[in-house]
Amino acid sequence: MKSKLKNGIALLLPIQIVLVKWLANYPSFIEKYYSNGLYQYTSKFFRYLLGWIPFSVGDILYAALIIFALKYVIKKRKYIKQKPLIFLRNILVVLSIAYFTFHFCWGLNYYREPLYKTLQIKENHSLAELESFVSRLIEKTNTIHKTITEDSTKAVVMPYNKAEIYDLTTVGYTELQKKYPFLNYQTPSLKTSLYSTGLSYAGYGGYLNPFTNEAQVNGKIPLYRYPVIAGHEAGHQIGYSAENETNFIGYLVTANNTDIYFKYAAYSYALSYCLSDIRYNNPELFNQLYSNLNVGVKKNYQELSTFWGNYENPMEPVLKSVYSTFLKANNQTDGMKSYSRIVTLLVAYHQKHPL
Repeated sequence: MKSKLKNGIALLLPIQIVLVKWLANYPSFIEKYYSNGLYQYTSKFFRYLLGWIPFSVGDILYAALIIFALKYVIKKRKYIKQKPLIFLRNILVVLSIAYFTFHFCWGLNYYREPLYKTLQIKENHSLAELESFVSRLIEKTNTIHKTITEDSTKAVVMPYNKAEIYDLTTVGYTELQKKYPFLNYQTPSLKTSLYSTGLSYAGYGGYLNPFTNEAQVNGKIPLYRYPVIAGHEAGHQIGYSAENETNFIGYLVTANNTDIYFKYAAYSYALSYCLSDIRYNNPELFNQLYSNLNVGVKKNYQELSTFWGNYENPMEPVLKSVYSTFLKANNQTDGMKSYSRIVTLLVAYHQKHPL
């Protein structure tokens, strides 16, 4: 690549940043022309191209890029010392290309219309509304749990393997789109991440590769939680980037599945977020509500808690802080806390559509 072209690409980076921030002021434009326009074509193209491959192409590409970068730095270390400005220019070229590709392939979805507007529900809730909803949710979760186990003290054991869960997730989206056509999910590309151990140590259930549109699920996570995570990552694929919204979509598609194990996964998942919210604001109320849960449901929660506890490490808070900063830079002002904002969507949605 010629030097003038590299200079031009590097100089485009700040221009791109300003342009994206300007477009962020027009969510209806992005909703119509990007999220429901261009993105629908680019995302399906990548899922058609790579979805049939049983392993994660994106994971391999990430590894290859890291290896290439390390080899380049080692091999060119003398040149880098002699001409640091050129090296800096080359980094800016890479960042400029990556920034454009990220937003072209997926990133502009961060600035689309919020989901609560699309669903025509409220964007806030009171503690009383949350308490009322949680009471109904506990009853619903206990009932489904007892139906599955026939014993309130036994934990639910998911009878499906990962591939079967992916297939059932796709079936769930087929059912859900009958109610909400905008949640249409075609050409699935759900895969178990090659970096599942790393994701576990980082504290993540999965991620979407924005460059290949492959949904990656952490293969280490207890299977009873697997359906909502698969639904969450597929929600990213169909163009929703806000974490509270894809948390909610993951719940919605799993709860609307005809499979009873999926329903249990959805309701226990929603309940865990709601109880966590109440515990933060009113510990006494939390203890009161939590005591009403079946012992078996508590065992499933403990199973998940033990899993994450086994991977606790000093780097996890650092990695989450970095990702939180990334989210804040991409229109999610609450950072990592945005995940828990699913509670408002849950309460508001079920006020309109009671359990």
